Amino acid sequence: MIRLWVALTWLTLTACAAVHPGEQPLSRIAVERMVLAVDESAHVKASPLILGLKGQTSEWVEVEFFHPNPSDDDWIGVFSPSNFSAAICERETVSQSEPLLCTAPIKFQAANFGNDGYNKSGKGHLKLQLINQREDFSFALFSGGLTMPKLIAVSNKVAFANPKAPVYPRLAQGKAWNEMTVTWTSGYDFKEALPFVEWGMKGGHRLLSPAGTLTFDRNSMCGAPARTVGWRHPGYIHTGHLKELWPDSVYTYRLGHRLPNGTHIWSRSYRFKASPYPGQDSLQRVVIFGDMGKAEADGSNEFNDFQPGSLNTTYQIIRDLENIDMVIHIGDICYANGYLSQWDQFTAQIEPIASTVPYMIGIGNHERDWPGTGSFYGNYDSGGECGVPAQTVFYTPAENRAKSWYATDYGMFRFCIANTEEDWRPGTEQYKFIEQCLSSVDRSKQPWLIFLAHRVLGYSSCTFYEEEGTFEEPMGREALQDLWQKYKVDIAFYGHVHNYERTCPVYQSQCVIEASDHYSGPFMATTHVVVGGAGAGVSDSKFTTSKISWSHYRDLDHGFVKLTALNHSSLLFQYKKSSDGNVYDHFTISRDYRDILACSIDNCPRTTLGV
Repeated sequence: MIRLWVALTWLTLTACAAVHPGEQPLSRIAVERMVLAVDESAHVKASPLILGLKGQTSEWVEVEFFHPNPSDDDWIGVFSPSNFSAAICERETVSQSEPLLCTAPIKFQAANFGNDGYNKSGKGHLKLQLINQREDFSFALFSGGLTMPKLIAVSNKVAFANPKAPVYPRLAQGKAWNEMTVTWTSGYDFKEALPFVEWGMKGGHRLLSPAGTLTFDRNSMCGAPARTVGWRHPGYIHTGHLKELWPDSVYTYRLGHRLPNGTHIWSRSYRFKASPYPGQDSLQRVVIFGDMGKAEADGSNEFNDFQPGSLNTTYQIIRDLENIDMVIHIGDICYANGYLSQWDQFTAQIEPIASTVPYMIGIGNHERDWPGTGSFYGNYDSGGECGVPAQTVFYTPAENRAKSWYATDYGMFRFCIANTEEDWRPGTEQYKFIEQCLSSVDRSKQPWLIFLAHRVLGYSSCTFYEEEGTFEEPMGREALQDLWQKYKVDIAFYGHVHNYERTCPVYQSQCVIEASDHYSGPFMATTHVVVGGAGAGVSDSKFTTSKISWSHYRDLDHGFVKLTALNHSSLLFQYKKSSDGNVYDHFTISRDYRDILACSIDNCPRTTLGV
């Protein structure tokens, strides 16, 4: 059972929103300053030597170590591949000397963590969780802290029995309502083994669907650390398309690779339920959040003070998974920030969710932003990734995956997912997409129209936005509010700000009607919701103390939203805390089709009595 995570310390955040890339925990390690200080009397031993003998994709490893001259700043780094030699280094500049250590660990932990007598005895023990990441592992003991690391001793190697095995499937809606895509990671290039999906209705005939293969190399990265100490080969990303699914039917599937000798490598079996027919009147439930990130169940320092609520959110969704049909994660996915090993860590964390229900993503600043690469914001938040890992590791039904905006339908829902790291203003390609997405839905079949984006294009009373004098992302709602009103968008969701906030139905910064727990009758205005507290630290995402008329409910805590379409006339909105899964804010909408057609402010053309 996944245990709830309680953070011991939190990393200070800049402003309300995304954390500066320099604050990624792995970036605290001054890899380029590492020096050799090997002590023959020190040792590190890891066991078991072979992991995953029963097909497991994660396993706990016992690490025992000794340092004859222990200190408070000793630490253990986990490296993969195990041979972290200078042979694979790449200099950032011509004048830079080649570092002795050229790759960051995939995780680290203080040597005295749980070892109260370490400073006197020099003896320590850690229990660390490893996942299958296609390479072997070693454990290194360092002194000198993170800023002046001195390598004291290195352990034996440990490895998974089949490090290339297909792992961490991620479902996503295809471009058609009756298509499901399955994306996974393996160590097999398509020239080495052919990837495919075996699938079919539960208990029925089995089908085989081929999968395409993508990967990327160091030169695809736009800067450091993704091109330097954070680089790690991402493996091979495969996507299969399962088509002509029967609505609401349960399918089972497994991932396969056929080797040249005719043998097959298999994953374990998984299951999913196909999407309902568009407009189908049935119970449909979607979870929405942003900025979750990842965390370590073993307590390693890698992320436990960076995304303290991440494991709690993951646990609560898994616990309620039988009552969830889709998940939408609107940006700032895993906060790898240029440390590529973290994408594997994240896909492993969400595997129980993403292998069972579609896991749809949006793009955030920590996936995309890098100067000179065409991103709307010229900052360094992606750590040099410039969108490549996110757009490769996860499938979206976008016409252009590099743009990453798309529409997806689920039963009575239409979701229009924007990309705030690309220009959205009138006259742009994305603005045309947004209007087309909003205007093309048939509200008699899909009455619930939802807009989603990472940055707050609507309303947030965060102090950061207050200081800017906008209470929004600059140029956000000015460009889009007329579209939301014209096409009667029910709810607009955002991440980026690490808290929860719900507005009244608001237009041009004015409540069109008072906020409530229940709305009925004709559409009046869009309700805006910030739900960026799924995991990343919330301590500095504080709300203004000024009275804001449109701000109805605020919560400076970790949580997520669950939308339930009960039928064509009733929608239930619930905000749940990640700590306990209980509902802390909610409202319902009751609306008939004639109410959708009815006019309110600025959303109907002028009429005439002419015949």
